[in-house]
Amino acid sequence: MTTDGTSLIVVKSGGTAGVDPAVVCAAVARAVAGGCRVVLVHGGSAEAAALAARLDIPLRRMVAPDGSTSRHTDDGAMEALTLAWSGRVKPALVTALIREGVPCAGITGLDGGLLQARRNGAQRAVVGGRTVVVRDDRSGRIASVRPGILRVLLDEGLVPVVSPPALASDGTVVNVDADRIAAAVAVALGATRLVLLTAAPGVLADRHDAGTVLATYRPPPDGRDPAIAGGMAVKLAAAQAALAGGVGDVVVADGRDRDSAARALAGTGGTRILPTTARKP
Repeated sequence: MTTDGTSLIVVKSGGTAGVDPAVVCAAVARAVAGGCRVVLVHGGSAEAAALAARLDIPLRRMVAPDGSTSRHTDDGAMEALTLAWSGRVKPALVTALIREGVPCAGITGLDGGLLQARRNGAQRAVVGGRTVVVRDDRSGRIASVRPGILRVLLDEGLVPVVSPPALASDGTVVNVDADRIAAAVAVALGATRLVLLTAAPGVLADRHDAGTVLATYRPPPDGRDPAIAGGMAVKLAAAQAALAGGVGDVVVADGRDRDSAARALAGTGGTRILPTTARKP
């Protein structure tokens, strides 16, 4: 709750191909019309992949010795990601909001020093059956948020539309995960609710069956759940960070359906994420 008593919602628009910007922005417009303040955060993995293919820029994954994978954000990948965030995804969201009659402003994590990050160090990866050290990866993790610029925009009646990249302590511009950005922004602003919109109806008991959506989900204490994988695992980690930082309500919901997205912003529908460990009354 903000100082003037209005609700503040941080919404993350998923970067996968299934999430519809028009659906997300219609839900944001409905929340704004209802008196809420909203910050919209986005990534752009699908657009980055399409743009990289057009520009003949290879996007690669790193495979760690333990078998886990992550994006290899070398200089070429960073260029494709930056172009996608600021040249394709953000304009589409801003345009859709304007069509809904919502004043907005698109910014990146670099503007006003909004997002500060820690750059990942050298990493071991398996390439051609050999373990090598990768030193050119330009990715990192959110270290802090300077929310002043967001408060200025919100006070002016604007919806901030926020994306990576962030600035690392060594002066390097780095790729940071948008779900974690949304969680960090929600904590920094004292948001009432964090809504993570994705190409699924919520957290599924069986990830292969869309009919198994859960009303609530509490991750096991060790964080390991064989039913959860890929991007959903990252969302749930971001959700736990938001809850630990004081955000009272975190929802994972469908970014493909107007009614589902609108209900999630209103606090119903989707899957409400609970803290890993139940809080004592």
